[in-house]
Amino acid sequence: MQRYWGWWRSQSANLMVIGVASLALSSGVAALVQLGLLEGLEQKAYDQMVRLRQATRSLPPDDRLLIVTVTEEDLETLAEFPLTDGTVARAINQLQQHEPVAIGLDMFRAIPKPPGRDALGQALQADNIVVIAQLANSTGGPGIPPPVESAPGQVSFNDVVVDADGKVRRALMIAEPTALPEHPYLFSFSLQLAMRYLATQDLMPTASPENPDYMQLGETTLWPLQSGSGGYARIDDNGYQVMLDYRDRVTPARTVTLQAVLNDQFDPAWVRGKVVLIGITAPSFKDLFYTPFTGGASDANHQMPGVILHGQMVSQWLDLALGDRPLMGLSHPWQEWLWCLGWALLGGTLAWYLHHPITLTASETGVFIAIAVSGYALFLTQGWVPIIAPALTVLGTSGVVLAYQAQQSFRQRQMMQVLLGQAASPEIARALWENRDRLIKSGKLPGQSMVATMLFTDLRGFSSLAEITPPEQLLEWLNHYLEAMTDEIQIHHGIVNKFTGDGLLAVFGVPIASTTPDEIAADAQAAVACALGMATRLQTINRERQAQHHPRLEMRVGIFTGPVVVGSVGGHQRMEYGIIGDSVNIASRLESVDKSRQPEPCRILIGQDTLDYVGDAFITEAWGDLVLKGRHAPLGVYRVIDRRTDPISPLT
Repeated sequence: MQRYWGWWRSQSANLMVIGVASLALSSGVAALVQLGLLEGLEQKAYDQMVRLRQATRSLPPDDRLLIVTVTEEDLETLAEFPLTDGTVARAINQLQQHEPVAIGLDMFRAIPKPPGRDALGQALQADNIVVIAQLANSTGGPGIPPPVESAPGQVSFNDVVVDADGKVRRALMIAEPTALPEHPYLFSFSLQLAMRYLATQDLMPTASPENPDYMQLGETTLWPLQSGSGGYARIDDNGYQVMLDYRDRVTPARTVTLQAVLNDQFDPAWVRGKVVLIGITAPSFKDLFYTPFTGGASDANHQMPGVILHGQMVSQWLDLALGDRPLMGLSHPWQEWLWCLGWALLGGTLAWYLHHPITLTASETGVFIAIAVSGYALFLTQGWVPIIAPALTVLGTSGVVLAYQAQQSFRQRQMMQVLLGQAASPEIARALWENRDRLIKSGKLPGQSMVATMLFTDLRGFSSLAEITPPEQLLEWLNHYLEAMTDEIQIHHGIVNKFTGDGLLAVFGVPIASTTPDEIAADAQAAVACALGMATRLQTINRERQAQHHPRLEMRVGIFTGPVVVGSVGGHQRMEYGIIGDSVNIASRLESVDKSRQPEPCRILIGQDTLDYVGDAFITEAWGDLVLKGRHAPLGVYRVIDRRTDPISPLT
């Protein structure tokens, strides 16, 4: 249970880092969204989804509509620009013969264009005629009024809402108030035409039961756009606006030319019971608009004429009322924040646990693809959520997590070297660091043969002391004792290879190999001098213990110089810097031989080989040739008493 609790605590710390990074980045990106800094990118992503959907979803032409286009060829044939009132009246009268539900004239006729003004005035009196006015011109000034011959109920506006990049993605349905005193509230040109058709289906706009301030067509509530929704951050949301859902990239319905209408060269069934729109599509008239298809359409279709654009809107309103197409829904700011937060948590988690660059790159790429696929899947169900914002959140969160891990790794590397220096030696830490390439490649340090001097220590009667000493106190004075011994070893340039409970193994001459006899002799002398220094420190510790009425400590030291192999010992999961060889065993046996002979608090025994290297540098006492445990050949054993004041060089 303890193991699982420790695992959970470590995972909780990881999750906290990921969570904090995700919260911070998602909140930061949400702020960027609301400031409008990502609006252009989100709209480009929206356009791409519109084009992709059009390529995979083909809706048939709307047979409830007919669009009469005034082409460049029509203008050249009639030699009229602009069209005269008489020509427009002839076209309307020709269409009226076939009983359309409504005729929408997408042309400004406030200024007379003789001949034929009286004929046009009479034609515009029909109840099914809808004419246009302009709310405001391109500079924000007064717009164009409707023809004076039109009844108030037949007047609409044809103003189009254009985004900052010049594209039309929204539709304005109701304008309030207007600059026209006699028309304070106007329906759009497309909505006026759609309502006339819906009236034949006994469908009229009503107040939504969900919000009486909102319009409902059929069973569909038209939720107006608000600033901050979807990919919009700071839009002009005056009037009643919704997203424009294009039926087709070219035209939503059948089209015929003005010449065909004037010459009665069309099927009357195309008009009977239908909504007819009349407008100029000739490029010279410049009634053209950029759309989401602009980026993917050919040069010939990169702009859409105004009358075609209004036809797209009429088709959408009819589909909404009849339940054939749902309204495009937009996410709210709080939903977008949660959307970004969820992806940030996923991206941050992957960055935390996947360390291999290829795996991490592939996974993060998969997240970006998943964001795009999820966003497009929601788009196909008429929902627009940001795509760029969550991608930036994932990228930012992953970067923060990786930066945090890099900083932690740097700190851990420093700590590792410090800890290795404390537990073993700074030399080992440096050796591991200098050989890091081989460690990373093979996972271990290769073995290296050398001659070194081993020093083993152990406390005499430690088990008896442990039996009568509380564990907390035992650990405290043991650490104090080992710290003193470790300091002495490092003073003499040895390394602590391992702790053995109440003892330790120190080595002199590694990891940088001593290759000459003088260097090996210096290592041996350093080891023996270190042991004498340990004896002095033990005296100090015992004085402190006696002052506290604690039992006196006694220790044994075994030293031997000989060949060893140093390198990594263990597997990939658990590894240490190992020192192996018979010389290590001999030093250990010297420490533990004849434990009953303890002439002084710190007993120091060395083997013949070590004595050969240290010579007369130290005062020694011969203990004879002893057979150590586990060995057959006897070994000359000597007890070190003190340093000689006038030593003789061992190699002269």
